[in-house]
Amino acid sequence: MKKNVCLLLVLLALSACKKEKWEPEGPTDVRIRNLQENEIMLNVVINTAGLRDTVGNVKKLGVAEPGKTSEYRRVSIAFPKAEITAEINGETFSTEPVNSTYMHYMGLMRITYEVEIRDMENRILGIKDIVTDEALKP
Repeated sequence: MKKNVCLLLVLLALSACKKEKWEPEGPTDVRIRNLQENEIMLNVVINTAGLRDTVGNVKKLGVAEPGKTSEYRRVSIAFPKAEITAEINGETFSTEPVNSTYMHYMGLMRITYEVEIRDMENRILGIKDIVTDEALKP
């Protein structure tokens, strides 16, 4: 009888330690909106983890037409700033590298980074705003 009670307690303890499907910091669905009026952004790549481990956080977003958004891609963690690279008129443009050490993660959300050309001469992109589209549903 004591063995059965002990076994039952162990089983209850193990089932209570079950890991949640999603962690509070992610995943996050990300996309970009091209704020330029005439330039098409080709081969868009986003790194949402900054200097942290980038496994699952570097995603190809494809093409972003002027004034339109790319498709959502799921990343394991996202921050208010991201490193974004795109080809515009045959030239490679990029935001500056991001150090996400003290940033707060976006969490279980669908977000849109609104991207514009900051400096055409130096080929620098900038994130004008981040739009939280909706909460992610498990």
